[in-house]
Amino acid sequence: MLKHRGFPSRLPSTDYQFTIRRANPKGATKLVARERYRDRSAADRRADAGFLAALIEHFGEEEFERGNLDAGRLSWLLGREVIAVGKLDPISYEQLFRVDLAKAEAGFPEIFAADDDNGWYDEEDDWDDEDGDG
Repeated sequence: MLKHRGFPSRLPSTDYQFTIRRANPKGATKLVARERYRDRSAADRRADAGFLAALIEHFGEEEFERGNLDAGRLSWLLGREVIAVGKLDPISYEQLFRVDLAKAEAGFPEIFAADDDNGWYDEEDDWDDEDGDG
């Protein structure tokens, strides 16, 4: 089982797990695309957003191996924001995935809005000059 070095192990200050420590001797936990209903708790939605943000930061649009990523957390995004590369083998640690950034932005716009606030745009770079000089 591939261990993704540098990937966060959990959502900070919570018990929402993002990775597992060791392979299950009985085999990988089966991935099952889970339905996200509107009445899910805010904490669950934050965990999904945090996990997806970590995937995007760590892998971008590149393919990545399931490895030690938590099956439960991955299952909440499976088939929507995270898609299998090739035929899905739900019990393989070697299964390849990739993030669909268009679906990720549609499903979790707050992840991308945070990038705008802390990323490339700075208010000092704004072209409008308040005193009219320029």
